[in-house]
Amino acid sequence: MTVKVSVVIAVYNPGKYVEDCITGLLRQSLTPDEFEVLFVDDGSTDETPARLDRLAAEHPHIHVIHQEASGWSGKPRNTGIDAARGEYVMFADHDDWLGDEALERMYDYGKANNADVVVGKMAGIGRPVPQELFRVNRPRATVENAPLIDSLTPHKMFRREFLAQHGMRFKEGRRRLEDHVFVVEAYLRAESVAVLGDYLCYYHITRDDGSNAGFQRFDPAGYFDNLREALDVVEELTEPGPLRDKLFSRWLRVEMVERLRGNRLLKLPEDYAEELYREIRGVITERFGPGVFAGVAPTQRVVAGLVAAGHYQDVRALAHWEAGIRPTGTLDSLAWEGGVLNIGFTSEYQVDGEPMTFRREGEGEDERDLLGLPLSDKALEALAGQGITLDAPVDKSDVDLVVRHRENAVQYYLPVDCEPHRLDAEDGSFRQRITARAVLDPETAAAAKPLDKGIWDLHLRIKSCGWSKETRLGAVRGEDAEAGRLAALTGEPRRLVLPYWTDGPGNLSLDVDQHTNKLEREAVSLMDPAEAVVEGSAVRLPLPLHVAADAGDPVQLRFERKNVGKFPADAEVSGRTVSATLPLEKLTGKRWAVRIGVPSADRGEAKWTRLPVDVVVSDDGTARVIDRHTPPAGTASGKPDPMPSAQPRPLWRRAAGRIKRSLTNQQKKN
Repeated sequence: MTVKVSVVIAVYNPGKYVEDCITGLLRQSLTPDEFEVLFVDDGSTDETPARLDRLAAEHPHIHVIHQEASGWSGKPRNTGIDAARGEYVMFADHDDWLGDEALERMYDYGKANNADVVVGKMAGIGRPVPQELFRVNRPRATVENAPLIDSLTPHKMFRREFLAQHGMRFKEGRRRLEDHVFVVEAYLRAESVAVLGDYLCYYHITRDDGSNAGFQRFDPAGYFDNLREALDVVEELTEPGPLRDKLFSRWLRVEMVERLRGNRLLKLPEDYAEELYREIRGVITERFGPGVFAGVAPTQRVVAGLVAAGHYQDVRALAHWEAGIRPTGTLDSLAWEGGVLNIGFTSEYQVDGEPMTFRREGEGEDERDLLGLPLSDKALEALAGQGITLDAPVDKSDVDLVVRHRENAVQYYLPVDCEPHRLDAEDGSFRQRITARAVLDPETAAAAKPLDKGIWDLHLRIKSCGWSKETRLGAVRGEDAEAGRLAALTGEPRRLVLPYWTDGPGNLSLDVDQHTNKLEREAVSLMDPAEAVVEGSAVRLPLPLHVAADAGDPVQLRFERKNVGKFPADAEVSGRTVSATLPLEKLTGKRWAVRIGVPSADRGEAKWTRLPVDVVVSDDGTARVIDRHTPPAGTASGKPDPMPSAQPRPLWRRAAGRIKRSLTNQQKKN
């Protein structure tokens, strides 16, 4: 059978971190005869070579190539390309892992679109990854119609014949940004690039020991010499003009300007920060013109202009000011409607705990909104000389609300309608506050599919004037948010979606399909036993629960007593109550714990949760509901429960106890 995909993994001393990579490969939905794995050991000195050799002996589609240490990942990746037999070559790092269906989905998507390059959706665990690129599937992406240039790591599929046709290989030796050089060349030479955005293919992690190669402090001179090589590729394969400027602006934005902003600059040793600044200034003044500057956001353009003009102290002053910027959000309302959770919220930037303000200048048609940045007069003059203004495009400010899985970091953007508002501040300045409404449908939020079981956290991102910062939502909230925080039964088969406040900060999260036992905790906080009602054999309990549809497995109540029995009853959910008919003939004369059985799609059956109430049924069949923590005063008939007489232990058990104690005492003496 033809090998569809060759997975090439450069390996050097990963230790325990290679295990997640291995596990992900062994879980692939492609059959072992449809793909191969090429671990290229670049002179590891830990136990990894032996671990991989054992793995290869157990799995014929896994191969290990040992070579002398080359110092970086370029040479082992090239060795993998040379040995590969697959139609496509996929590169992965030894401490990352693949989604279970990643290879199959990426291969099928690439074949369906005749793609030379296939880019699969990524999640960053402890590290940033591109977001905008993966909002949708992009079957025919280019650097002109999609933000491909934001994704320059090599963790993609490349058609092997395409690599051979153009003689494409990674730069070798100890160096940086060899992946940028390789990937940007692939983008510019490819006839077709396909972006798969509806399945999480690649998990890009930060190791807890902080030893990821890309996180190590680099030599600025060598780093930016390597960056110039990526710029050389762009110059070779594009004509001067808007496209080249657009591509160059990516390196200006990500590799240069963002390194000189806020705490990212201030946390560096001062001598290293100055060296970094000098090397960045060298590239900017050599290679970038006004068209490149125009391709970045206003605040980034200001930093670039300050660097070009040699105003390092103003760069640092601006970094100190930006370090105080914080996004804030207020959760105004929550409301379920037809199985959809409507989320109302307000957001605003603050600086050092106070609302960020903008200046107004001019009148009428000449009125301008300006950034209030702490810059010297000489810096402002230098910026003006480059045609760089402090105009603030606040009318373009926007917000995103993202739902993110806590364990695997997969995330989805929710539909949001937002409206920016201007609020007058002192001295003729103004604040900007954005009101928004997001819609979360648990059955379609995951790229038109249901959210997986688990804990999903909600993250608010404010985008304005070149700032894009994220915060959690819910710690600050209005009364309507608490009033609308109902659990909901949605989907087919039914499952529970429970909005709750996290411990400590009190942020908004969702427990989907009873991943935890939070329902019991929430039932305690939301249910007032005094509001329970018993009328004849009917009991109504105050449990806020929204039901999206009538179809599906029923909710049940169960009345149970240890060593006596468990008696379930179908329940009806209406508004904020759960009602059921008590099986009085089975409950008479006893006190019973109450559990609620809520359908679980993952379990295929109900999950039972203890409620904070008990039902007491007297000898005459009269029932009442009490707090479960009410101490037992006696049986329902008023007579105390007879204490069971203590039965003497059997002789054999008493003898065994003596022998055990004797052995224990002897061991202590020894």
